[in-house]
Amino acid sequence: MNSPQLSTPQLSTPQLSVYPSLKGRTVFVTGGGSGIGAAIVGAFAAQGARVAFVDIAEAASAALSTQITEAGHAAPWWRACDVRDIAALQQAVADAAAELGDFAVLVNNVASDDRHTLESVTPAYYDNRMAINERPALFAIQSVVPGMKRLGFGSVVNLGSTGWQTKGSGYPCYAIAKSSVNGLTRGLAVELGRDRIRINTVSPGWVMTERQVALWLDEEGEKSLQRNQCLPDKLMPEDIARMVLFLASDDAKMCTAQEFTVDAGWT
Repeated sequence: MNSPQLSTPQLSTPQLSVYPSLKGRTVFVTGGGSGIGAAIVGAFAAQGARVAFVDIAEAASAALSTQITEAGHAAPWWRACDVRDIAALQQAVADAAAELGDFAVLVNNVASDDRHTLESVTPAYYDNRMAINERPALFAIQSVVPGMKRLGFGSVVNLGSTGWQTKGSGYPCYAIAKSSVNGLTRGLAVELGRDRIRINTVSPGWVMTERQVALWLDEEGEKSLQRNQCLPDKLMPEDIARMVLFLASDDAKMCTAQEFTVDAGWT
């Protein structure tokens, strides 16, 4: 079957809610160059936030930055960065904060759901998966919290997944990493909350990014969507960005230590 053509995130979607508290707010996004991350970066830019992001994909990141400025929004600060290099990630946070100011919002989005079997996993492969899907979140939080304390508030949004919750197969290392996101969120909520720093998880269902469509949306996948989702429409990156915007805004000022699922009713 032919895969549907997906457009890049629309940065001025008419249906996008406006959150006045996000105008001018400083935001850092990991893995912001494409897919869900790009939709999140674009959505914050459209709110008038000051956005910084890192991504290993330099060409996609540059294209996103151009798209944002052509839409009439402020150019995001961005840097090509392999988040497996924690020193490079933390330096990027520091450099971006030096230019934009302390970050009020952190979105831990970066992830890679490469398929693998239990039998094929080696210690080196396992460490590599955790270095992408688990470790950067904690160290990004470590990097932004001092600035949030200076601001007197903050919001951390960790991107989880419903894949492990629905017993998805073919990625045991990814499932381990993503299941740990809720532990990270709840395990830090009390400590961060004392400084009015909120921390929540957003767990997407099967989001139709270009990667997902190209690699896995076949005829059986279409049937699975129809069978498992309560809603008939495909889940798009912008749908995840909308929830992230809410949790970053003052409208969610009493929401912390929670998981917010956006999966069209699959789980």
